Amino acid sequence: MTGSVALIGYGAIAQAVCAAAAVDTTLGLRQVLVRAGKTASVQQSLGQSIQAIESIDQLRDDTALVIECAGHSAVHQFGSAILAQGIDFAIVSAGALADDVLHQALADACVSGNARLQILAGAIGGIDAMAAAGPALQNVVYTARKPPLSWSGSPAEQTHDLNQITTATAIFEGTAREAAQRYPKNANVVATVALAGIGFDRTVVSLMADPQARGNSHEIVASGGGYDLRYATKGAALASNPKTSALTAHSVIRAIRGQAPGLIV
Repeated sequence: MTGSVALIGYGAIAQAVCAAAAVDTTLGLRQVLVRAGKTASVQQSLGQSIQAIESIDQLRDDTALVIECAGHSAVHQFGSAILAQGIDFAIVSAGALADDVLHQALADACVSGNARLQILAGAIGGIDAMAAAGPALQNVVYTARKPPLSWSGSPAEQTHDLNQITTATAIFEGTAREAAQRYPKNANVVATVALAGIGFDRTVVSLMADPQARGNSHEIVASGGGYDLRYATKGAALASNPKTSALTAHSVIRAIRGQAPGLIV
Protein backbone atom coordinates (compact mmCIF):
# COMPACT_ATOMS: atom_id res chain seq x y z
CA MET A 1 0.00 0.00 0.00
CA THR A 2 1.43 3.36 -1.03
CA GLY A 3 -0.76 5.35 1.34
CA SER A 4 -3.97 5.29 3.31
CA VAL A 5 -7.52 5.72 2.01
CA ALA A 6 -10.36 7.87 3.32
CA LEU A 7 -14.05 7.95 2.48
CA ILE A 8 -16.39 10.93 2.43
CA GLY A 9 -19.81 10.06 3.83
CA TYR A 10 -21.24 7.26 5.88
CA GLY A 11 -24.39 6.32 4.03
CA ALA A 12 -25.34 2.94 2.62
CA ILE A 13 -22.40 2.67 0.20
CA ALA A 14 -19.77 3.75 2.72
CA GLN A 15 -21.18 1.47 5.39
CA ALA A 16 -20.89 -1.51 3.04
CA VAL A 17 -17.30 -0.55 2.22
CA CYS A 18 -16.41 -0.11 5.88
CA ALA A 19 -17.88 -3.53 6.67
CA ALA A 20 -15.60 -5.06 4.04
CA ALA A 21 -12.60 -3.14 5.40
CA ALA A 22 -13.31 -4.42 8.90
CA VAL A 23 -12.87 -7.97 7.57
CA ASP A 24 -9.92 -7.18 5.28
CA THR A 25 -7.64 -4.68 7.03
CA THR A 26 -5.17 -4.82 4.12
CA LEU A 27 -7.52 -2.51 2.22
CA GLY A 28 -5.91 0.44 4.00
CA LEU A 29 -9.15 2.28 4.71
CA ARG A 30 -8.23 4.45 7.68
CA GLN A 31 -10.66 7.39 7.89
CA VAL A 32 -14.26 8.41 7.15
CA LEU A 33 -15.22 12.07 6.83
CA VAL A 34 -18.67 12.78 8.27
CA ARG A 35 -20.78 15.81 9.14
CA ALA A 36 -19.84 17.87 12.18
CA GLY A 37 -21.42 16.46 15.29
CA LYS A 38 -21.64 12.93 13.89
CA THR A 39 -18.14 11.72 14.65
CA ALA A 40 -18.92 10.15 18.02
CA SER A 41 -21.88 8.09 16.83
CA VAL A 42 -20.12 7.04 13.61
CA GLN A 43 -16.94 6.17 15.51
CA GLN A 44 -18.90 3.84 17.73
CA SER A 45 -20.14 2.05 14.62
CA LEU A 46 -16.72 1.94 12.96
CA GLY A 47 -14.78 0.41 15.81
CA GLN A 48 -11.06 0.98 16.30
CA SER A 49 -9.47 0.40 12.90
CA ILE A 50 -11.14 3.33 11.09
CA GLN A 51 -11.23 6.90 12.39
CA ALA A 52 -14.23 9.22 11.98
CA ILE A 53 -13.23 12.81 11.18
CA GLU A 54 -15.19 15.97 10.36
CA SER A 55 -12.70 18.06 8.35
CA ILE A 56 -10.29 17.40 5.50
CA ASP A 57 -7.71 19.16 7.67
CA GLN A 58 -7.75 15.96 9.76
CA LEU A 59 -6.73 13.70 6.89
CA ARG A 60 -3.68 11.61 7.68
CA ASP A 61 -0.37 12.77 6.23
CA ASP A 62 -0.09 9.51 4.29
CA THR A 63 -3.51 9.79 2.63
CA ALA A 64 -3.14 8.76 -1.02
CA LEU A 65 -6.80 8.48 -2.05
CA VAL A 66 -10.09 9.99 -0.93
CA ILE A 67 -13.30 8.43 -2.24
CA GLU A 68 -16.58 10.36 -2.29
CA CYS A 69 -19.65 8.37 -1.24
CA ALA A 70 -21.83 11.28 -0.13
CA GLY A 71 -23.50 12.86 -3.16
CA HIS A 72 -23.01 15.79 -5.50
CA SER A 73 -22.62 18.35 -2.71
CA ALA A 74 -19.55 16.52 -1.39
CA VAL A 75 -17.88 16.71 -4.79
CA HIS A 76 -18.54 20.46 -4.85
CA GLN A 77 -17.44 21.01 -1.26
CA PHE A 78 -14.28 18.93 -1.06
CA GLY A 79 -13.08 17.92 -4.54
CA SER A 80 -10.91 20.87 -5.52
CA ALA A 81 -9.29 21.20 -2.09
CA ILE A 82 -8.38 17.52 -1.94
CA LEU A 83 -6.91 17.45 -5.46
CA ALA A 84 -4.98 20.69 -4.88
CA GLN A 85 -3.26 18.98 -1.93
CA GLY A 86 -1.91 16.33 -4.29
CA ILE A 87 -4.33 13.63 -3.09
CA ASP A 88 -6.13 11.52 -5.68
CA PHE A 89 -9.92 11.86 -5.58
CA ALA A 90 -12.37 9.18 -6.74
CA ILE A 91 -16.08 9.88 -7.02
CA VAL A 92 -19.25 7.84 -7.06
CA SER A 93 -21.42 10.88 -7.80
CA ALA A 94 -20.26 11.43 -11.37
CA GLY A 95 -23.45 13.37 -12.09
CA ALA A 96 -21.89 16.35 -10.32
CA LEU A 97 -19.66 16.80 -13.37
CA ALA A 98 -22.70 17.81 -15.44
CA ASP A 99 -21.90 21.21 -13.90
CA ASP A 100 -19.31 22.56 -16.33
CA VAL A 101 -17.98 25.10 -13.83
CA LEU A 102 -17.28 22.39 -11.26
CA HIS A 103 -15.83 20.11 -13.92
CA GLN A 104 -13.32 22.78 -14.93
CA ALA A 105 -12.46 23.64 -11.31
CA LEU A 106 -11.64 20.00 -10.61
CA ALA A 107 -9.57 19.75 -13.79
CA ASP A 108 -7.60 22.84 -12.75
CA ALA A 109 -7.05 21.39 -9.26
CA CYS A 110 -5.72 18.17 -10.80
CA VAL A 111 -3.08 20.20 -12.61
CA SER A 112 -2.11 22.37 -9.64
CA GLY A 113 -1.92 19.42 -7.26
CA ASN A 114 -0.54 16.88 -9.74
CA ALA A 115 -3.36 14.57 -8.68
CA ARG A 116 -5.90 12.35 -10.42
CA LEU A 117 -9.69 12.57 -10.50
CA GLN A 118 -11.13 9.08 -10.98
CA ILE A 119 -14.72 8.32 -11.98
CA LEU A 120 -15.76 4.99 -10.49
CA ALA A 121 -17.74 2.67 -12.77
CA GLY A 122 -20.23 2.04 -9.98
CA ALA A 123 -23.19 -0.07 -11.06
CA ILE A 124 -22.37 -0.25 -14.78
CA GLY A 125 -20.20 -2.56 -16.87
CA GLY A 126 -18.39 -1.94 -20.14
CA ILE A 127 -17.04 1.49 -19.24
CA ASP A 128 -13.46 0.49 -20.13
CA ALA A 129 -14.48 -0.40 -23.71
CA MET A 130 -16.69 2.69 -23.96
CA ALA A 131 -13.80 4.94 -22.97
CA ALA A 132 -11.46 3.23 -25.43
CA ALA A 133 -13.93 3.59 -28.32
CA GLY A 134 -15.24 6.98 -27.18
CA PRO A 135 -13.66 9.24 -29.84
CA ALA A 136 -15.13 7.09 -32.63
CA LEU A 137 -18.64 6.66 -31.27
CA GLN A 138 -21.58 8.48 -32.85
CA ASN A 139 -24.58 7.25 -30.85
CA VAL A 140 -24.97 6.20 -27.22
CA VAL A 141 -28.25 5.22 -25.56
CA TYR A 142 -28.44 4.36 -21.87
CA THR A 143 -31.52 2.74 -20.29
CA ALA A 144 -32.06 2.11 -16.58
CA ARG A 145 -34.80 -0.12 -15.16
CA LYS A 146 -35.78 -0.18 -11.52
CA PRO A 147 -38.88 -1.21 -9.58
CA PRO A 148 -41.31 1.73 -9.35
CA LEU A 149 -40.80 2.39 -5.65
CA SER A 150 -37.04 2.61 -6.20
CA TRP A 151 -37.80 6.00 -7.76
CA SER A 152 -39.37 7.27 -4.53
CA GLY A 153 -37.97 10.62 -3.47
CA SER A 154 -37.14 11.55 -7.07
CA PRO A 155 -38.91 13.93 -9.51
CA ALA A 156 -40.81 10.89 -10.81
CA GLU A 157 -43.14 11.24 -7.83
CA GLN A 158 -44.34 14.55 -9.24
CA THR A 159 -45.42 13.06 -12.57
CA HIS A 160 -46.38 9.48 -11.72
CA ASP A 161 -48.17 7.58 -8.99
CA LEU A 162 -45.43 5.05 -8.38
CA ASN A 163 -47.75 2.77 -6.42
CA GLN A 164 -50.08 2.45 -9.41
CA ILE A 165 -47.56 1.64 -12.17
CA THR A 166 -48.42 -1.80 -13.56
CA THR A 167 -46.41 -1.86 -16.80
CA ALA A 168 -42.92 -0.66 -17.73
CA THR A 169 -43.13 3.13 -17.85
CA ALA A 170 -40.60 5.75 -18.94
CA ILE A 171 -40.38 8.28 -16.13
CA PHE A 172 -37.69 10.29 -17.89
CA GLU A 173 -36.39 10.59 -21.44
CA GLY A 174 -33.77 13.14 -22.38
CA THR A 175 -30.03 13.83 -22.33
CA ALA A 176 -27.49 12.59 -19.83
CA ARG A 177 -26.98 16.13 -18.58
CA GLU A 178 -30.69 16.53 -17.78
CA ALA A 179 -30.87 13.12 -16.13
CA ALA A 180 -27.78 13.70 -13.99
CA GLN A 181 -29.07 17.04 -12.79
CA ARG A 182 -32.68 16.00 -12.16
CA TYR A 183 -31.98 12.56 -10.67
CA PRO A 184 -28.73 13.00 -8.71
CA LYS A 185 -29.50 10.19 -6.26
CA ASN A 186 -30.68 7.72 -8.88
CA ALA A 187 -28.83 8.28 -12.13
CA ASN A 188 -25.14 8.96 -11.54
CA VAL A 189 -24.41 6.09 -13.89
CA VAL A 190 -25.62 8.20 -16.82
CA ALA A 191 -22.85 10.70 -16.17
CA THR A 192 -20.23 7.95 -16.16
CA VAL A 193 -21.55 6.69 -19.49
CA ALA A 194 -21.53 10.23 -20.91
CA LEU A 195 -17.99 10.98 -19.75
CA ALA A 196 -16.69 7.69 -21.15
CA GLY A 197 -18.45 8.17 -24.47
CA ILE A 198 -19.80 11.15 -26.41
CA GLY A 199 -20.63 13.65 -23.70
CA PHE A 200 -23.55 14.83 -21.62
CA ASP A 201 -25.53 16.50 -24.38
CA ARG A 202 -25.34 13.75 -27.03
CA THR A 203 -25.97 10.74 -24.80
CA VAL A 204 -29.65 9.70 -24.84
CA VAL A 205 -31.14 8.47 -21.56
CA SER A 206 -34.31 6.57 -20.68
CA LEU A 207 -35.21 5.89 -17.04
CA MET A 208 -37.83 3.17 -16.61
CA ALA A 209 -40.08 2.24 -13.70
CA ASP A 210 -40.75 -1.44 -14.27
CA PRO A 211 -42.83 -3.55 -11.86
CA GLN A 212 -41.28 -6.67 -13.38
CA ALA A 213 -37.74 -5.52 -12.57
CA ARG A 214 -35.87 -7.52 -9.97
CA GLY A 215 -33.18 -5.23 -8.71
CA ASN A 216 -31.63 -2.48 -10.81
CA SER A 217 -30.57 -3.00 -14.42
CA HIS A 218 -28.54 -0.86 -16.80
CA GLU A 219 -28.12 -1.14 -20.56
CA ILE A 220 -25.76 0.68 -22.91
CA VAL A 221 -26.09 0.55 -26.69
CA ALA A 222 -23.34 2.44 -28.51
CA SER A 223 -22.25 2.54 -32.14
CA GLY A 224 -19.93 4.37 -34.50
CA GLY A 225 -16.51 4.02 -36.08
CA GLY A 226 -17.09 0.36 -36.82
CA TYR A 227 -18.06 -0.44 -33.23
CA ASP A 228 -21.34 -1.96 -32.06
CA LEU A 229 -21.23 -2.10 -28.26
CA ARG A 230 -24.00 -3.55 -26.12
CA TYR A 231 -23.72 -4.02 -22.38
CA ALA A 232 -26.31 -5.02 -19.83
CA THR A 233 -25.73 -5.07 -16.09
CA LYS A 234 -28.27 -6.33 -13.58
CA GLY A 235 -27.63 -6.43 -9.89
CA ALA A 236 -29.31 -6.41 -6.54
CA ALA A 237 -29.85 -3.14 -4.73
CA LEU A 238 -28.27 -2.45 -1.36
CA ALA A 239 -30.64 -3.72 1.31
CA SER A 240 -30.27 -0.45 3.21
CA ASN A 241 -30.96 1.75 0.15
CA PRO A 242 -33.00 0.40 -2.80
CA LYS A 243 -31.96 3.37 -4.94
CA THR A 244 -28.35 2.16 -4.97
CA SER A 245 -26.86 -0.91 -6.60
CA ALA A 246 -24.77 -3.18 -4.40
CA LEU A 247 -22.25 -3.24 -7.23
CA THR A 248 -21.47 0.42 -6.53
CA ALA A 249 -20.07 -0.48 -3.12
CA HIS A 250 -17.96 -3.22 -4.70
CA SER A 251 -16.70 -0.68 -7.24
CA VAL A 252 -15.43 1.45 -4.35
CA ILE A 253 -13.76 -1.58 -2.75
CA ARG A 254 -12.08 -2.39 -6.08
CA ALA A 255 -10.74 1.17 -6.29
CA ILE A 256 -9.25 0.82 -2.82
CA ARG A 257 -7.66 -2.52 -3.71
CA GLY A 258 -6.17 -0.84 -6.77
CA GLN A 259 -3.93 1.21 -4.45
CA ALA A 260 -2.12 -1.89 -3.22
CA PRO A 261 0.97 -3.41 -4.90
CA GLY A 262 0.33 -6.42 -7.12
CA LEU A 263 -1.66 -7.43 -10.17
CA ILE A 264 -4.50 -5.03 -11.05
CA VAL A 265 -7.25 -6.09 -13.48
